[in-house]
Amino acid sequence: MTETDERLRRWRLVLGGEGADGTGFTLGGADLRMDRALGALYDAAPGGGSKRGAGLGASAPNIARWLGDIREYFPAPVVRVMQQDALERLGLKRMLLEPELLQAVEPDVHLVATLLSLSRVMPNRTRDTARAVVRKVVEDLERRLANPLRQAVLGSLNRSARTRRPRHNEIDWHRTIRANLKHYQPRYKTVIPERRVGFGRKTAALRDIILCVDQSGSMAPSVIYSSIMAAVLASVRSVKTSMVVFDTSVVDLTHMLADPVEVLFGTQLGGGTDINRALSYCQGLVRAPYDTILVLVSDLYEGGNHEELLKRAASIVASGAQLITLLALDDRGAPSHDHHTAARFSALGIPCFACTPELFPELMAAAISRRDLSRWAAANGVVTTRPA
Repeated sequence: MTETDERLRRWRLVLGGEGADGTGFTLGGADLRMDRALGALYDAAPGGGSKRGAGLGASAPNIARWLGDIREYFPAPVVRVMQQDALERLGLKRMLLEPELLQAVEPDVHLVATLLSLSRVMPNRTRDTARAVVRKVVEDLERRLANPLRQAVLGSLNRSARTRRPRHNEIDWHRTIRANLKHYQPRYKTVIPERRVGFGRKTAALRDIILCVDQSGSMAPSVIYSSIMAAVLASVRSVKTSMVVFDTSVVDLTHMLADPVEVLFGTQLGGGTDINRALSYCQGLVRAPYDTILVLVSDLYEGGNHEELLKRAASIVASGAQLITLLALDDRGAPSHDHHTAARFSALGIPCFACTPELFPELMAAAISRRDLSRWAAANGVVTTRPA
């Protein structure tokens, strides 16, 4: 195929073959099947009909066949985009209640969010398949995110727990010797340690981390990532991790953290938002304020008492606990959020910004070390909210 033919082929696939496409190019073989798969989705007229043909139709077998086709002809990232478009353009959420359809989809975070939103109406014959799909996505994300988070947290805890007056069994001999090399005594062929460097006792948690997560519909990807991060943190013995989700009510899911899939199915996406009530509950979990990091994951659209929310946030900060607001914990760069409330929070000394899952381990390390999070965000290209 010449370069000109290849260009016409691509334009023909983009334009969809209507009479005015102007390419004059005829598709065949796999290209024709690829074109039909695209046309079934993107040629659909408003209301579910199709300008070109029958579209995807209304039956699970038709949709399952279409899902199989796009997985054959397109790479996985493109498949995920097309699946999401199909859910939004053609109203296929109810079709996901069919087990044969779930088995044909390409699992991703957005699909998990959709399944969680349907979990309350999902028939029993679909639940096991849906749970398997969710578990596959969760395990893939854990493989990618767990080790960096554990390493970042443990490294920061070790540094922050270092003490200049350690007990004998707490001495870090490597660092002690290095810190005292200038006191080497040639006559005795030894180092006389002027100061000892060690680590604090590790039998008890060195930090309390509380994740307070908004489970309103717009926060669905953040709920998924937060659940995975909380489960990973719960596996680190040196921290005590709690996870609380909220809408207008508050649910403590800490007892489920051994299995993030159970945590996810314990959420209920959608509904209103009462951030003040959620922070009130989390404030009751604080046992040692200076050693507590409270991460509020919310777009800050408060449906409860706004002034009480600000007072509550100010009291948490005044207690010595670290309060951090993540406007989103997902792959998006610019989340929709309440700019006014974020600015008021920022004026109280509460950093407000969005965070990607890849940056979350570094964020937690910075918080544990009590570094300036505004500087940390700036160094990592993260845009923070300015004070009002």
